Amino acid sequence: QVELVESGGGLVQAGGSLTLSCAVSGSIFSINAMGWYRQAPGKQRELVAGIISSGGTNYGDSVKGRFTISRDNAKNTVYLQMNSLKPEDTAVYYCYADAYVTRWERNSYWGQGTQVTVSS
Repeated sequence: QVELVESGGGLVQAGGSLTLSCAVSGSIFSINAMGWYRQAPGKQRELVAGIISSGGTNYGDSVKGRFTISRDNAKNTVYLQMNSLKPEDTAVYYCYADAYVTRWERNSYWGQGTQVTVSS
């Protein structure tokens, strides 16, 4: 069984910073991509940032230059450093992992979500 455990959400004032973490546990053969999506009330889930095993990254347009994604492959953990936060960053942030549980079986996994609230 694969589990993603997120931490680091909370309440912060506009202009502040937060760091989210997501650790993948369970029987994993390898992890291809990891990253974060977010969903605000009444809006669709959107990509925040993703990172592949080689370190390549991509970001949603609204967070470029403010957020930084990184990963620790040895710990199967992905991080999201969020700086210069804005009220519009308020959302539930979901971690995902695109992982192989065997050499051939590949699945996508999601965390339970962590709330980030940015006050003006």
